[in-house]
Amino acid sequence: MTHADIRALALSLPEAEELPHFDRPSFRVRGKIFITLPPSKDGRDLVVLKLPPIVKESLQQTDPDAIVSLGAWEKPGSGWTQLDIGRMDSETLADLVRLAWRQVAPKRLIAGRANDRDL
Repeated sequence: MTHADIRALALSLPEAEELPHFDRPSFRVRGKIFITLPPSKDGRDLVVLKLPPIVKESLQQTDPDAIVSLGAWEKPGSGWTQLDIGRMDSETLADLVRLAWRQVAPKRLIAGRANDRDL
């Protein structure tokens, strides 16, 4: 998956929009960020997703090299998770993008889409 693939998927989700966040693109639902696309680091393409802390913990256990530290922005329990896109398979990463959207989307918006397989 590439940044372009992530952008297309993020923008396909209900009410998602792309807006700048400092020096990077961000994707939001009703003003709440669920993904940012930071610049490449050490030759790796990255994505930052808003995930449930338990999912982040699971990723740390199953593939600790896929997670890239957020440095000073690392806040325990916040769920913000920076991943090396190249270490993730496309299906898993797509599921994480959808999960990040669900983390910030209003409950009524999620409930209205409960039958959508892709959410």
